[in-house]
Amino acid sequence: MTDIPRQLDVLIAGAGPAGSTTAALLAGAGFSVLAIDRARFPRDKPCAEYMSPEAVRILNRLGVVERLEEAGAVALEGMRVTACRGATAHGLFARARHRPFRPTGLSVSRWTLDHLLVEAARAAGAQILEHAALEEVLYADGGIGGAVIRDGAGRRHSIHARLTVGADGLRSIVARRMGRRTHSTPRRIAFVTHVDGVQQMSSSAELHFGRTGYVGLNQIAAGRTNVAVLVPAARATLARSRVHDFFFEALGEFAGVRERVESGTIVKPIMVTGPFAARSRPVTVRGGLLVGDAADFYDPVTGDGIYSALRGAELVAESMIPGLAGPEPVSAEYFRTYRRLRRQAFAAKWMMERITRGLMHFPRLFDRTVERLGRSDDMAHTAVGVAGGFVPLRAMLSPGFIARVVF
Repeated sequence: MTDIPRQLDVLIAGAGPAGSTTAALLAGAGFSVLAIDRARFPRDKPCAEYMSPEAVRILNRLGVVERLEEAGAVALEGMRVTACRGATAHGLFARARHRPFRPTGLSVSRWTLDHLLVEAARAAGAQILEHAALEEVLYADGGIGGAVIRDGAGRRHSIHARLTVGADGLRSIVARRMGRRTHSTPRRIAFVTHVDGVQQMSSSAELHFGRTGYVGLNQIAAGRTNVAVLVPAARATLARSRVHDFFFEALGEFAGVRERVESGTIVKPIMVTGPFAARSRPVTVRGGLLVGDAADFYDPVTGDGIYSALRGAELVAESMIPGLAGPEPVSAEYFRTYRRLRRQAFAAKWMMERITRGLMHFPRLFDRTVERLGRSDDMAHTAVGVAGGFVPLRAMLSPGFIARVVF
């Protein structure tokens, strides 16, 4: 086994997309980096497995796009939304107001994506320790100064780091040690699987909304579709000991969707995750920060949580590389920069998530809003671009855009 360092520049808890991308970017800048993860890669992960062109831009920066496409990743042209009462809108990335990195996004299994990102981090010089768990953070100078980890053989190691990054997901230990975790209502749980042979799938992803939940579908390989059903947490308790039956019962609430999925064959056990719409406060302390789902676990209603993880890692690199350049501890100004960059980068997703969750309580208004977006193609394209992170939020907040939705 590779020796585990006792002192390094950056310790990262979690080697999913946020952690491995952070590791790759910081190691590529010349810093000593160790990322740990409970899993052994490749591994499955419940996820929509949907990425916008802006996520592809970051993957291209990491040098993994060609390998993802060779592994069967599917190009996605956009998103088709169906509201509670049947109104539809179809947004295409290539026709959004701002030109994306490329005309299409990507959809691929997390089994493939996460494995290639871990390999990219190793290639950049980061050490990745699999089957290892963070047990407790170490405190120093009024902040975080590393962590105690347990390796796969059960041995404990105290590691001191100038920067400790919590990229350890929904149930982040680092986030809990830094502050508190809050959830927006309603708390939703996702049931996710892969299905071969789903009828009428196209080159766009789909979101179908009901009164309290929604379902997402997108192809992740030739003939294979990711199907994710999201329901309120209180209702999800009915799935105990009968996940398969509950999954199809939930699908039955969305006109035509259950029939399309039942025409195919489930090829992966149904996985469960959530609740969503969680935020950590604070996202930085002296010597430590959060990235990806550990910082914000979005309700997938906005799509593309993978983009949020990848973009968050870029923001860590942008703000922390200057702060790590000297031998002294990272000063407070660099953590302030990180928080500011996050607000700028994710304000649109936070707002769209809240607006959509609010509209779901008013089916008639939701249907009318989607109908207005669908009536004018450029409005739907703009909306999918904002959700995808490459069209600025101001494009949807302009008086002209709002007037066309309302009137």
